[in-house]
Amino acid sequence: MTNIAIIGTGNVARTLAAGAVRAGHDVVLGSRDPQNRKDLDHPVVTVAEAAAHGDIVVNATPGTSESLELLASMRPKLAGKVLLDVTVALTPAMELVHHNESVGEILQRALPDTKVVKTLCTMDASVMIRPELLTSPGTVFLSGDDAGAKERVGDLLEDFGWPAASRLDLGGIATARGQEHFALLFVGVATALGAHVFNVEVVRAR
Repeated sequence: MTNIAIIGTGNVARTLAAGAVRAGHDVVLGSRDPQNRKDLDHPVVTVAEAAAHGDIVVNATPGTSESLELLASMRPKLAGKVLLDVTVALTPAMELVHHNESVGEILQRALPDTKVVKTLCTMDASVMIRPELLTSPGTVFLSGDDAGAKERVGDLLEDFGWPAASRLDLGGIATARGQEHFALLFVGVATALGAHVFNVEVVRAR
């Protein structure tokens, strides 16, 4: 069992919390206003309390400047921990907020003592914790500068149902930019299919 803190209380945060609880982990949600989020199925605490609780801390915020500044202010509490970043920052018009960098890179720069790993941001929230919804899992990507942190996140992905064969390590945190920019293609594919429950797969040469 791992202590997991999820920063955010939106759909993605709640879905990831459900998947982590199902896998037997100890989960809390971190909110700026926990007193008004008592209607959720999981314990809700302050962001600072969540950061202190989690061995793995998940960034499931919208990726706005405000939310990134809040996470950066948690630097002492996040030191030495794994920060699993699933965020793609989009405008209301579904355009990327960060054109020449990624949320993952911004967080790693702001939190040099934290091990940031980017993953799960190329699919719908339901698929993140239930790849069995698909005819095959497809590919889930990982980006991060620390190999040990990516192994720990890989274990969590295994708990969510992602076998090792479906996981592709892209390299350092700079490669998170490609994962986040995939959101533009995701929107196009979802529009063409009329559905969000799908994934892509990297198919190698024979």
